[in-house]
Amino acid sequence: MKILITGGTNGMGKGVAKILAGQGNPLNEVIILCRNQSLGQNTVKELQSATLNTNISFVLCDLGRLADVKQVIEEIKSKHNYLDGIFINAGLGYAARHVETENGLDAHFRVNYLSQFILVLNLLILLEQSTEGGRVIFNVIEHGKIFWEDLQLKNNWSYKKALLQAMVAKRLFVQKLHQLYSGEKKPKISFIGFEIPNTVWTNQITIIPSSMRIMATIMKWFGQFISMERCGEIIAPLFMDSKEESMRKSGKFITLKHGSFTEIKDDNRIVNQENIDRLWEVSLKLCADEKTQQIAEVLQN
Repeated sequence: MKILITGGTNGMGKGVAKILAGQGNPLNEVIILCRNQSLGQNTVKELQSATLNTNISFVLCDLGRLADVKQVIEEIKSKHNYLDGIFINAGLGYAARHVETENGLDAHFRVNYLSQFILVLNLLILLEQSTEGGRVIFNVIEHGKIFWEDLQLKNNWSYKKALLQAMVAKRLFVQKLHQLYSGEKKPKISFIGFEIPNTVWTNQITIIPSSMRIMATIMKWFGQFISMERCGEIIAPLFMDSKEESMRKSGKFITLKHGSFTEIKDDNRIVNQENIDRLWEVSLKLCADEKTQQIAEVLQN
């Protein structure tokens, strides 16, 4: 299996990378997308040492910059003729203030959703070449809403609103992709939203306010967090499923409950066809990328 992981240098992404690389199959190949050269190099060395798997590499990309996203798409395509899976995981969490990226886009919306929207659409062609059944697993959570009249949260911003809006956007994207690939003549690609049932201990602890850091430390003492390795053990099986089993999960929002994957019934006031189609059109306009728009037209036709 050849898996691309966004945000693979820390937390959930690193945990999934470590477990996949150490599955006992040296042919498992893991590609980590990250925005820091030295961190990427150090993570690859660490994981290779821990797993004895040399098929681990990284590609450099700042998801806050459209030019970087375009460049990394071409780099991946030039180096690989197929992918078996993508873990859409990278994202901004806590932020002390509202940050805007190119063209006045909210940083959470750009990094957590829109850049990865572009990435997935442009890499579908590689997933279609998978003999194992291409799959995209989205790291999502249950709550949130789309602020249609203020999508970039220029008014009344908070990092929680921005974070949760991006999560809803990813859940809507899962549904749209599932619909587009449901035809009998379409290649078999599955699209799954997954909510980790426990909070993962990450380096976010170093950037949150001291009051939140103290509370998080206390919660850790009481076992409220899980390690990145445990997170990897939970999520990695979704990438190792058979093609048939993965397709049965496609289009669903799931979590792990009592040791088995369980579907979460999404809020149909939020995840409905009108919102799915509306966000699709808005996203294509905001991405302002001709290649991505052409891919979308082909998919819909």
